[in-house]
Amino acid sequence: MTPPNGAPASNAPQDPGTRPLTGREYLESLRDDREIYLYGERVKDVTAHPAFRNSALMTARLYDALHDPARREVLTCATDTGNGRTHPFFRTPHTVADLVADREAIAEWARMTYGWMGRSPDYKASFLGTLGANSDYYSPYEGNAQRWYQESQEKVLFWNHAIIHPPVDRHLPTEQVQDVFVHVEKETDNGLVVSGAKVVATGSAITHYNFISHYGLPLRDRKFALVATVPMGSPGLKLICRPSYAATAAVMGSPFDHPLSSRLDENDTIFVLDKVLIPWENVFLYGDADRVNGFAPRSGFLERLTFHGCIRLAVKIDFLAGLLLKAVEMTGSKDFRGIQTRIGEVLAWRNMFWALSDAAARNPQEWKNGALLPRLDYGMAYRWFMTIGYPRIKEIIQQDVASGLIYVNSAAEDFANPEIRPYLDTYVRGSNGYDSVSRVKLMKLLWDAIGTEFGGRHELYERNYSGNHEQVRTDILQAQAASGQLDEYKGFAERCLAEYDLDGWTVPDLDSFPELREQRKRFWG
Repeated sequence: MTPPNGAPASNAPQDPGTRPLTGREYLESLRDDREIYLYGERVKDVTAHPAFRNSALMTARLYDALHDPARREVLTCATDTGNGRTHPFFRTPHTVADLVADREAIAEWARMTYGWMGRSPDYKASFLGTLGANSDYYSPYEGNAQRWYQESQEKVLFWNHAIIHPPVDRHLPTEQVQDVFVHVEKETDNGLVVSGAKVVATGSAITHYNFISHYGLPLRDRKFALVATVPMGSPGLKLICRPSYAATAAVMGSPFDHPLSSRLDENDTIFVLDKVLIPWENVFLYGDADRVNGFAPRSGFLERLTFHGCIRLAVKIDFLAGLLLKAVEMTGSKDFRGIQTRIGEVLAWRNMFWALSDAAARNPQEWKNGALLPRLDYGMAYRWFMTIGYPRIKEIIQQDVASGLIYVNSAAEDFANPEIRPYLDTYVRGSNGYDSVSRVKLMKLLWDAIGTEFGGRHELYERNYSGNHEQVRTDILQAQAASGQLDEYKGFAERCLAEYDLDGWTVPDLDSFPELREQRKRFWG
């Protein structure tokens, strides 16, 4: 069996001709035969179903923004393939200016979703943008890497990923959980037949492709060693969804009552492959356990995903800070000293994440073929600080807005009821001249952000999306050990230790005052 290298993608969404996609073309590209299951039924069309429609429409906004002349200079740049324009983060950066442009484009898109869409299309550009400079890592499939780099850049394709084994039978070695973990069942002339599951394929229902890789305990058996991509409409690929916050919002309330969860729910899914054929042209690595195990630290993906995540979180904290400032004004507590100190703490977290993203862009790492990567040290610092920073911001909001978050009426319809509207206007109005509708509107937005099931899921996401709470800490140690920085730190300490011994200074430019020591001995007898 000879795997083709660089052939056209099989089962790919039909090319509509516009590069990059428009919002309308993006929505049309989702109308395929994908298998998505929610509440016991198969979803017929994600662009029409209440669980996915508004999230898809919000994503369509992002695609349309790429064609907005007012945003052209921030959101697009020339491709390096010579074919049109693209989102900058999909292109390999070669200068500090390129990385700063990446940062501004990521932030601009994030602001369009108020920082709440963690897996927007540019998130997977963390991987896709590495393929041009690093294609030789994927030998003998380097042609596939080069082709996907070009195609994803020109179309700004929307990829999701699933890279973690399901939390099943963790007491057993990987090889003994073959009925669960993604593995190759058979090699054929047309490609690999693959079965198993991965978690959690966030936002996958409204994407074009899934990216399969591995992160976790090292693999040994070649049949588990796979890095590849799968079109979402592939026969045998199934998504089993968690409960939909968007569908619940549509049934139980209105946008006034659920302003975030009704349109920014990136449904997390169980990603199942049941004898799915992955054509050779969609394979990046197969059978090479060492390279699959080394994918995260050696592909450039980790440096770029932490860069993207830090920028997106900084935008999200800007949004939360604005809500908190308005909330304490409406509750009349904005001038209390304790309130002001904690708002200052929120702003300090905000400033730190923006500073880390700026430092990562302006102090890059030299990489391959003239490419640059954002500084990993700063990305890893973000990755740890977010696990305590985001929960702390949420705690401050709960503490200082307190009962104001739940001292609201049930739904927007209450304001249309003449029997209770006068009471609402009197008893639920805000401080500093805010009327009842304005106050309830803000508090429901803030509650959706931190108090609803949607809000709780976001805290879990920020804590864990780039690794568990222990892994994000040990990865810092391991990365700096691999780079030689730990030896540098120890060498720095040893340099100080070498400058003195039991007899005094060992360096010629410092004085140990031996005569004073002799006088002390004579004085004390």
